[in-house]
Amino acid sequence: MNINEADLARKQGKKEYVREMFNSISPKYDLMDRILSFGIDIRWRKRATRILKEFNPAKVLDVATGTADLAIQEALDLDVEKIIGVDISEKMLDMGKSKIKKHQLDKVIELQVGDSENLSFADNIFDAVSVSFGVRNFEDLNQGLSEMHRVLKHNGILLIMEFSLPSSIIIRALYRFYFNRVVPFIGRVISGNAYAYQYLPDSVEQFPYGDEFVKLLKEIGFKDLKATTLSSGICTIYTGIK
Repeated sequence: MNINEADLARKQGKKEYVREMFNSISPKYDLMDRILSFGIDIRWRKRATRILKEFNPAKVLDVATGTADLAIQEALDLDVEKIIGVDISEKMLDMGKSKIKKHQLDKVIELQVGDSENLSFADNIFDAVSVSFGVRNFEDLNQGLSEMHRVLKHNGILLIMEFSLPSSIIIRALYRFYFNRVVPFIGRVISGNAYAYQYLPDSVEQFPYGDEFVKLLKEIGFKDLKATTLSSGICTIYTGIK
């Protein structure tokens, strides 16, 4: 997607922009994740599944599942009956399906094209709902969080893993330099799409992380809220109970 195409997608709305952007970078998405995070994202997901394991969920919904990295980690680490992953990007899901088949997890994980802000599931049916690096892409954040609250069972757990900004001034400055200068350059070289990887730091800067996001989750109706920072604060895991 070139800059003119990205501008057009923005005019169509954030949701369509995000769908087109992720469709365009899907073939190189996993490779870029490993390179840009130096592989630390794998440890973050394992930390997330350790938290979920305490709640022993049988049925899990993974929202904005992308190429299904978190859904696969959940299937490997948890004793689950079913994991359903939803995403608006068809091509990201295609990549995820190939990985699920490789891990022989077809009977456990099911991927569906779906709108995270208008979930096609009944109320109160999931023991856990997870999202990894997806909520900042929502067009209507309140609507997306409300939908996750709706489909969770009473006492079900919500787990959201998302980028945040480090509290240390020095680390934050280095982080911003890496995200704003290095990431778009590597994105252009490897994926051919620098603009998509400029979206990443832009979306992180605009996201209401930390106490502000915890307050929003409380307003939606979640309780027992916790925010656990990882890797000097560049990632935060939020958990809450319905």
